[in-house]
Amino acid sequence: MAGEATIINVAARTSLWLQPHRIVLILIATGLVLSAVFFMRWDWLPQYYEMGLMGLWRSLWILAVTCILGFLFAVPLGLAQAAGSIWVAAPAKAFCTVIRGTPLLIQLWLLYYGLGSLFPQYPWIRESWMWPYLRQAWPYGVLALTLSFAGYEGEVMRGAFAGVPRGQLEAARAFGMSRWKIFRRIWLPQAIYRALPTLTGETVLQLKSTPLVATISVIDIFAVSSKVRQDTYLTYEPLLLLALIYMTVTGILVFAFSRIEARIPNKVG
Repeated sequence: MAGEATIINVAARTSLWLQPHRIVLILIATGLVLSAVFFMRWDWLPQYYEMGLMGLWRSLWILAVTCILGFLFAVPLGLAQAAGSIWVAAPAKAFCTVIRGTPLLIQLWLLYYGLGSLFPQYPWIRESWMWPYLRQAWPYGVLALTLSFAGYEGEVMRGAFAGVPRGQLEAARAFGMSRWKIFRRIWLPQAIYRALPTLTGETVLQLKSTPLVATISVIDIFAVSSKVRQDTYLTYEPLLLLALIYMTVTGILVFAFSRIEARIPNKVG
């Protein structure tokens, strides 16, 4: 019986892929790939292969670091707005409003060209251990992307914290749980579960925001693509390859988050 069920499931999945509109899309995609391979120039790839790998690695670690740090900052921002006093909630709300209401590019330039230009004026900063980092561009890019992610995700976490049923928190208090244990074992896990679908979208948007660091001379994969276009005068080939890379990374992120969601029970409260 189990074998028959497996065969039926495989047949059902195969029939989904054999639907007419899917076949047409597959043929179109195959035609586009073959056209790109045979009718476009790709002889520049060996020359920029190593630089492209370095740029891709830089884009990925900037994405990972800013998402992790931004989420760690978003949790207290959301908690402050959902359960904090007015003295705590108001600054958190103001921060999220400013971040969400201003373009990320302006925030990035204010940090790099504004704040970054002030540090060289102070000798004690130039003589400190921080100067080798502050004189580079990537810390300002990481900071801007982290604050942006925290601002957007902080508002999401506010709604997620507020959406956890109060009865569960009151029941935990009746059982004698401490505030920290209630937060760690009940409130935070359920809030993360409720925010997970939005977190997936925010992470994908964060990936699409990483090319902005190229405007402050950080060599990411987008900057490598721009250099290829400047050196070879080719437009479509590097941009199409860049789009394919971002689509691949996006697909991996969406798949990873979907697997995480699948491992969590459908009903948490």
